[in-house]
Amino acid sequence: MTADVTVPARSVAEPPAYRWRWAALAVILAAEVMDLLDAMVTNIASPTIQAELGGTAATIQWLGAAYTLSMAVGLITGGRLGDIFGRRRMFLIGAAGFTVGSLLCAVAQSPELLVGARVVQGLFGAVMLPQGLGMIKEMFPPKEMGAAFGMFGPVMGLSSVGGPILAGWLIDADFFGTGWRMIFLINLPLGLAAVIAGLRFLPESRSPHPLRLDVPGVILASIAGLLLVFPLVQGREDGWPVWSFVMMGASVVVFAGFGWFESRKSRTGGDPLVVPSLFRKRAFTGGLLTGLVFFSAMSGFMLVFNLYTQIGLGYSTLKAGLVMIPWSLGMVAGFGLAQTVARFGRKVLQGGVLVMTLGTLGVLLTITMAGATVTAWQFVPALAVTGIGMGLLMAPFFDIVLAGVEQHETGSASGTLTAVQQLGGAFGVALLGTVFFDLVAGGPNPDLAGAMRVVLWVVAGMLLLTFVTAFLLPRKAREEALEGH
Repeated sequence: MTADVTVPARSVAEPPAYRWRWAALAVILAAEVMDLLDAMVTNIASPTIQAELGGTAATIQWLGAAYTLSMAVGLITGGRLGDIFGRRRMFLIGAAGFTVGSLLCAVAQSPELLVGARVVQGLFGAVMLPQGLGMIKEMFPPKEMGAAFGMFGPVMGLSSVGGPILAGWLIDADFFGTGWRMIFLINLPLGLAAVIAGLRFLPESRSPHPLRLDVPGVILASIAGLLLVFPLVQGREDGWPVWSFVMMGASVVVFAGFGWFESRKSRTGGDPLVVPSLFRKRAFTGGLLTGLVFFSAMSGFMLVFNLYTQIGLGYSTLKAGLVMIPWSLGMVAGFGLAQTVARFGRKVLQGGVLVMTLGTLGVLLTITMAGATVTAWQFVPALAVTGIGMGLLMAPFFDIVLAGVEQHETGSASGTLTAVQQLGGAFGVALLGTVFFDLVAGGPNPDLAGAMRVVLWVVAGMLLLTFVTAFLLPRKAREEALEGH
């Protein structure tokens, strides 16, 4: 990102950059780490949790989907709450509530209570996370914006390295007899530290023209998301009854109704939950489509691959976490590589998608050739390539998508973008998890390797669709911003 970005005339006399902006960024990134860890840990822990608490295959899917779906339906509102009541205040409330939700997860005594506690985590995470992007847009001058957003890449990479390993190690170590519960208890000191540091370093930040809450919009978006994900997860358990297909069809209708309602609210002078002007920005609309498909593929793949290594290959939770190290290290390397070729803009993102597709096909080839005797070491090359591609894709993603967002659109844009990311994750877990469990159900000796191969073909197809949707993005991160001004 260059320092000589053209800005509107009204921003010539911008105030000086916030003094503690880098410390504040560290607090924001700490919150991202908590979210990333909790979004991933149940992928590793779900077989152990199911063995202790009981439940069905759908329980495994709901452990991830309940968190991401509740976060998705709350994120747009979370951004609006920051605009109205202050981003610092809502960040602190979200961090505190997320910590309490983690405690509830740790003490849950049934699958239903644990899934409910995951919903609590997701809702408060939805209050916490969107405040970060809004504060970064205010704290950092244009010349430092790229570096600030660029920090998300290494943090995501390191979290993806440490998360599965940490989860597997904590479960295997069984500290104080806590077993899988420690993966949630560890959030307590992290959450407390985020609250204390947030009180010290986060700036007061809110929209100069705060908008009212759009409660009907929240209800419509929530219903639409639930109507889509619930039948995908639960329909398989009940033999795909008619109601499951009716619900999925109804979700399309409700999503369309949501769009119509938001547009009408804007035309009549109201305060829509999602600002319609965002969808006139090519970077933003293209980013939503690209993010939805991509995060669906990745979230679903991670769940199914961890199930395959533990249930199909007999790996322990720690070994299942360790086998993902090449992916995570590749992701860190991909982020670093992306910085050196950042001038190519959208091509970097699309190149990352193609590299990921090759890596995914490499995993498929490894499983096909090695069969049931496949070792963790044999996965290393393909997973490393997949990780490099993911790093190349993720590094420029947020900067490209948010390039043309105006200050008054920040809350809605950051909330909507992150909500679509989470909705994609919930959809991917539901869809690919259902494909996997459908293929292995009904026999004493299920072909787990065959089911994994089918899932990998689906993931490869979704990645190629991501490549196509990325053509909707502008070629350069700041292209649209310059054109708009």
